[in-house]
Amino acid sequence: MSEQSTAPPRVHGARQGAVALGLFVLAGLLLALAYWEVQRGTQPRRVTVVLPLDLQVSRAGIAVLLAAVLVGVAALVGLAALETAASMRILKRQEAVPGRLPARRPGRRLVGSRRVRARMMLLSPPVARALGVDRVPETPVLAIPSGGRPAGIRLHCTVLIPAHNEEAVIGETLASLAAQDRPPDRVIVVADNCSDGTVLVARAAGAEVVETVDNTEKKAGALNQVLADLVPDAGRHQVVLVMDADSTINPEFLDAALALLEEDPDLMAVGGLFFGEEGAGLIGQLQRNEYGRYQRQVARKLNRVFVLTGTASIIRAYALQAVAEARGHLIPGPHGKVYDTLAMTEDNELTLALKTLGGRLTSPPDCRVTTEVMTTWRDLWRQRLRWHRGALENIGIYGFTRATALYWGQQLGLAYGVLALWSYFLLVTITLLAADHVRWSPFWITLGMVFVVERLVTVWAVGWRARALAAPIVPELIYSAFLQIIFVTSIVEILAGRKAGWNYVPRPALNAVGVLMAVPAITSLGILLPTSVLYSDWYAALCDWVAFNTLVFVGLSVLQILPPLRRWIPRRKRVAAAS
Repeated sequence: MSEQSTAPPRVHGARQGAVALGLFVLAGLLLALAYWEVQRGTQPRRVTVVLPLDLQVSRAGIAVLLAAVLVGVAALVGLAALETAASMRILKRQEAVPGRLPARRPGRRLVGSRRVRARMMLLSPPVARALGVDRVPETPVLAIPSGGRPAGIRLHCTVLIPAHNEEAVIGETLASLAAQDRPPDRVIVVADNCSDGTVLVARAAGAEVVETVDNTEKKAGALNQVLADLVPDAGRHQVVLVMDADSTINPEFLDAALALLEEDPDLMAVGGLFFGEEGAGLIGQLQRNEYGRYQRQVARKLNRVFVLTGTASIIRAYALQAVAEARGHLIPGPHGKVYDTLAMTEDNELTLALKTLGGRLTSPPDCRVTTEVMTTWRDLWRQRLRWHRGALENIGIYGFTRATALYWGQQLGLAYGVLALWSYFLLVTITLLAADHVRWSPFWITLGMVFVVERLVTVWAVGWRARALAAPIVPELIYSAFLQIIFVTSIVEILAGRKAGWNYVPRPALNAVGVLMAVPAITSLGILLPTSVLYSDWYAALCDWVAFNTLVFVGLSVLQILPPLRRWIPRRKRVAAAS
């Protein structure tokens, strides 16, 4: 019998998830091939196979058979991936994990399990052992303190504010904490290599100040120094609010967040919904529109957290301690550190860490944070390049798992959006350069109005300025193209192995916007391409591709306009049950 692998469970889970997804994709390709083979003619082409029964098997039939086998194997590997994920959920109580297998005895493998034996037979022992699906995950040791589920315990809240030369704004941040309906029990400003009056302003406002010692790891390193002393001795009634020094929270923030944590002992963290501060002209309003749509999406998902924002989030102290102890084995990062100092987006990485460990998070509408907006295109480029690259690197380190599947889907959606939008720009540019006249289609104009309605509905709560900016579509379309350029740049930098850095400043973003705005000027010069281009096969294929993408995004826009189905379906079931 082979020895038990010493690879950490997160490696097995990521590998199993990637293999399962790859098998499902391959099965889909085989089914598409079978469909294409059938559509080639009324009678699909057949390949004569020499068998005792003298059978003739079609290519389409072989493809469908192989697809069915791959789906079955993918389901088995996917089940193993889910069981591996369950073995890492130390922040979720065991009775909430369905279908658990018995715990493995030390030094023995439960080869008698029917699931394990089925996987061994279908995958072959070498493949099963290579993928780690022949192992029964051990029952995780809960990081939640024992002693039942007492609710109603009054929590003790400590606020940590990492600050680096924030003299100009730290006063407003502390004032927002002092104005809370339920004030925090302790406020600590973590002064990181400050050379201005940040320390003096913080102490004058009544906050404790802890100055970092030889920290070279930015915000994450500063927080780790304080949390190393704060978290290990914290009890189950301790929570930590981490917020940026350039952000303010609404007076109801702490009261609402702490009430949720006190009522639900299984809730691990409460994140804020961030709003953009006023000012910064057009670029500021574009960011406020973007943030407003994000808040609406969170509300439509029943306040489920996508990113536990670093601007202001409350986390249970023992959950932070569990993250520190799980690093290096269950989750990536240096053992004993709450924040992974190698992550460019430490809040996104901490979110993945908590979700991987089974933590349940929420972002209620009562917890609002006002944060700064970038005032120049250059600053916005730098900020979003860090965001995009950090997100990509985070999911790359964690791999494809149960906790990261949604984030992989988001990145693939962004990539598809890039192809769709720039294909549309290409089609419009070629058409205007080659056509001697343009005829507008009522059908496509009607679909275009759906986008107008969706743009207005999704920012309606932000205010009249947001609606005025969203109605013409063009400014936000250019803004979306600008963000997509940043997204592609982040991918190129990762593939090229370019070293990431907080101080990296790429070329000015205004150049990219200028290219987009120059298209009407070029087309005004007249017909610059031969009209024959409009009758080529590749132009027809481009038209079909853009039309397909348009229909897809129209469908997505309609879903954004309509009320969320998740709220309607359960209510309908409750009414039916009551009747």
